[in-house]
Amino acid sequence: MRNQSFNFEEALKQLQSGKNLLGTDGILTPLIKQLTEAALQAEIEHYLSTTSIDTRKNGYTRKTVKSTSGQFELKTPRDRSGAFEPQLIKKNQTKLSEDIDNKILSLFALGMSYRDIQKHVAELYGLEISDGAITHITDKLLPELKAWQQRTLEALYPFVWLDAIH
Repeated sequence: MRNQSFNFEEALKQLQSGKNLLGTDGILTPLIKQLTEAALQAEIEHYLSTTSIDTRKNGYTRKTVKSTSGQFELKTPRDRSGAFEPQLIKKNQTKLSEDIDNKILSLFALGMSYRDIQKHVAELYGLEISDGAITHITDKLLPELKAWQQRTLEALYPFVWLDAIH
């Protein structure tokens, strides 16, 4: 594995030239990728030193990860037995944080359509989110919505109606 370090001088030049910090091809995306891969490497080394299973490193798997700083390809280490489960980015996880999910949920709660949510997420993070992914995320709200709809109502709700011309 070739270890590339983040070039701060180059990042400063890109920032001064007007390039975005976050989003597609953002300045910080390579740094976040490098830090995430280093954390995953530390996780597998810790796992191998503490596990009772007779195993060792067995290369990497590649997956595309979406984050608030953009999208990048991540090399996730693996072991021969297949028992290593990374904690930072779990198997089959494609988002680095829940920030994107929370943003989609808040936009959905505000009544935005899937197409508008897709456009908004693309503008904010430079990520393409499918209708299926949005549906999967918004389905998390359904149990809460059903509970709210089936709650018991009070017998009396006082309110004040004002109608005036000034």
